[in-house]
Amino acid sequence: MSTLPFPKGAKAADPKDKDWQPIPIDTFLEWRDAQGIPVVTDFFIKDISTVELGHWDLKGVPAAFVILDGAGDTNDAYICEIPAGGKTKPQKHLYEETVYVTKGQGATTVWQRDGRKHTFEWGPGSLFSIPINANYQHFNSSGSDVVRYYAVTNCCFIMNLFHSPDFIFNSDYAFNDRFNADEGEYFGKQEIFGRFFMTTNFVPDLNTLHLADYSERGKGSTNMKFDLAGNTMGAHISEFPVGTYKKGHRHGPGAHVIIVSGQGYSLLWRDGEEPRRVDWGPGSVVVPPDQWFHQHFNSGAEPARYLALRWNNWRFRFMKSAKRRNETFTSIKEGGSQIEFIDEDPAIHRDFEASLARAGAQCGMGAYHPFCSYRKAAE
Repeated sequence: MSTLPFPKGAKAADPKDKDWQPIPIDTFLEWRDAQGIPVVTDFFIKDISTVELGHWDLKGVPAAFVILDGAGDTNDAYICEIPAGGKTKPQKHLYEETVYVTKGQGATTVWQRDGRKHTFEWGPGSLFSIPINANYQHFNSSGSDVVRYYAVTNCCFIMNLFHSPDFIFNSDYAFNDRFNADEGEYFGKQEIFGRFFMTTNFVPDLNTLHLADYSERGKGSTNMKFDLAGNTMGAHISEFPVGTYKKGHRHGPGAHVIIVSGQGYSLLWRDGEEPRRVDWGPGSVVVPPDQWFHQHFNSGAEPARYLALRWNNWRFRFMKSAKRRNETFTSIKEGGSQIEFIDEDPAIHRDFEASLARAGAQCGMGAYHPFCSYRKAAE
């Protein structure tokens, strides 16, 4: 007979102690703490490039975990830096991982056991995903500049599901149906379905990627939704024009919103409470907590573009709610999760116009926002 170890701080059950309660084992938390690198918390990071890192033996380079409140138990993240001329250790794992490069130039080599190697080059603004349980290694191609990237994974979910780090990192199963290393080119192919649904494995530069109309979230808004490397994790990128902002909405946990370009701020609030404001720019990250309303505002002089890395994508059904697929852009008055402009607190728009005035910019929402002071002029 085998017995499970008791978690730290727990004690064996005493049959006479009717108040004794078990302390569940969190395998991911114990594994994370054993890595010995910094852990970033809260639900906002001002700038990925300034986060303090520590040497991570698993990767062989500096890194820090990012465990923001809004992620819940759905996913986790880390920031990694590869020194000039450096490289990470080769590795593989049974959890999915999506990488966004914020700084530097480099390349990644991916291969299956005994299969041919695929190498692709990337730079600032690149987005890619590591095929599940494939071998891979990242390289910094510069001899003078460091690389930094932000990665979102479902490690916490997978590790607590199997509660065996050894299995997660040492399984030899090759998912050839998701990455067959012997079949032609794998990275870089893109296929678009409908208006804005893309299947790909690598986006060279999110700054220049063409986006499609997404006026459901606000006039002038554009979007592209990604299915990366056959993962159940998802991603999308969105842009909105100068002098505009998104409609307030809410959804489940786990969306890591990374600012790609532009300047602005976000409001986040639990229903019935006062909003909390966070000001952002390129390299900022905000993760809205579960079912908190949130709203993104472009108060700068150029279009604002952001990337959201999260669980669930448009292709694969994984723990979806029973609610309608379009609930995030359906009015709360109709049972959805979006606040239409006519229903928002008028103070939100007044504050936005004040922010624009301080920046020397003008509101661009006059023709379609009921509270805009430029509305009559636009008409």
